[in-house]
Amino acid sequence: MNAALRAVVRAAIYRGLRVSGFERGYLGLMNNEALPLTSRSVSGIVNVGGTMLKTARCEEMKTRNGLQKAAAVLHDNNLDGLVVIGGDGSLTGADQLQKISGLPVIGIPSTIDNDVAGTDVTIGFDTAVNTALTEIDKIRDTATSHERLFIVVVMGRTRGFIALEVGLGSGAEIILVPEIEYDPCSIADEMARARESGKTSSIIVMSEGAGDPSLLAEELTERAGYDVRMTVLGHVQRGGPPSADDRVLASLYGVAAVNLLLKGARRNFVGMKGGKLVYPRLSSARRVKKLDIRLWRAAKILSR
Repeated sequence: MNAALRAVVRAAIYRGLRVSGFERGYLGLMNNEALPLTSRSVSGIVNVGGTMLKTARCEEMKTRNGLQKAAAVLHDNNLDGLVVIGGDGSLTGADQLQKISGLPVIGIPSTIDNDVAGTDVTIGFDTAVNTALTEIDKIRDTATSHERLFIVVVMGRTRGFIALEVGLGSGAEIILVPEIEYDPCSIADEMARARESGKTSSIIVMSEGAGDPSLLAEELTERAGYDVRMTVLGHVQRGGPPSADDRVLASLYGVAAVNLLLKGARRNFVGMKGGKLVYPRLSSARRVKKLDIRLWRAAKILSR
């Protein structure tokens, strides 16, 4: 998010615009926590994770009164447009806010879950995947040395984009995601057959929303005879320096968002399809984004 914020501020100033930022997202917007942003105020943040503006949840933005309150703050500050950086919830709120305020609102998709429809990739996803891969590579060393099976839980309460790419990239034997049903007994039987064939260690990558890892561990211990360990990576995936791909993507998205505003766009967000920038309607963010089944099939083939 910092890299995107830097890009928006500097691209806007380059085009002769003045920029204000609202701290703590929609919560700060409704509380009018505005501050001026300059090229110098966003110096040295392109390599820093998170967001210098901070962020917070705001349930009030889901109500009409909350949207009207936010719109009033925008008008009181004499703003000509708004750029919203966030996930599908933030972009949905941006769509509703545009309708209430009448001001142009442009979105920049930023979420490690990569679950925003209309774009191939969101800011933060590549960093989260690479962070998880680094940790699983270390776990693989222990699994191999001690002949154990590890269940590694990655983020993804409702979507399995992180687990799928991390599982494929780490050579995991099993990948479990919320979108695809599975039977713990069948998984255990599959791992038992792998053990009989000579496999002494394995990695299972599991989305946090794909079930209870403890129940799966019990089945694996009883039916497959593995010494099972569990690791929940948790919030390490949400922090740290952004990857090179994320820094470049955020910079492109930020510049494109400012250009959209200047061209008169009113309710769009910046995305990427097939390596090219696209500009879907904000309402597109609410749609369900499908997993790339090609990755799933490749992982199944390569895990044997």
